[in-house]
Amino acid sequence: MAFSGFPDEAFAFYERLGSDNSRTFWQANKAIYEAAVRGPMLALLEELGDYGPFHVFRPHRDVRFAKDKTPYKDHMGAYGESQGGAGFYVHLSAAGLMTGCGYYDMASDQLERFREAVAADATGAEIAAITAALERKGMRAGAMSELKTAPRGYAKDHPRIELLRRKGLIVSQEWPLAKWMHTRQVVGKVRGAWSSAAGLNAWLDTHVGPSTLPPDELHRR
Repeated sequence: MAFSGFPDEAFAFYERLGSDNSRTFWQANKAIYEAAVRGPMLALLEELGDYGPFHVFRPHRDVRFAKDKTPYKDHMGAYGESQGGAGFYVHLSAAGLMTGCGYYDMASDQLERFREAVAADATGAEIAAITAALERKGMRAGAMSELKTAPRGYAKDHPRIELLRRKGLIVSQEWPLAKWMHTRQVVGKVRGAWSSAAGLNAWLDTHVGPSTLPPDELHRR
């Protein structure tokens, strides 16, 4: 189906799930999830196909080692990856929409290349300026995790220590629930956020790139 926006029922579904995160609720409202959430999300991803192909994350949480045993995620997310290595993420929740792009969690070989490029004066100053410019536009820089201190071999007072401590680099943008989310404007908003970060993704693809570790080593991470 053609994407025409997310209906009110999509956001209401997650608001209600927040009050009753149970299998009983999910089974009773699965048809709403399929029609109001999953269907429109798949249609949106078709519109954004040049950033894909996308993996749509399953709605169930992995609670095996979690203290929080609620069975379902409070959002629906999807992820695509460019040939160069940069990832593109979008998700919907009761609060609204969120996008992100970049390298969320780097493998050890990627992290080594990233830190070397950040530490070098020319390439490091470039990514610092790119990141700062995106933050001034209202985007937020981050990563899956970061060190509390400087990584081994780097000075604690390095001028780009904040970047060096990160184990990835992404920028994200969040929009609170608004009327335009019920329209095709969503396509332009998501595409615009990812396009704004083209310079950051190009820097990462050039100086970091995909991991070259064998699959079994990546899996052990």
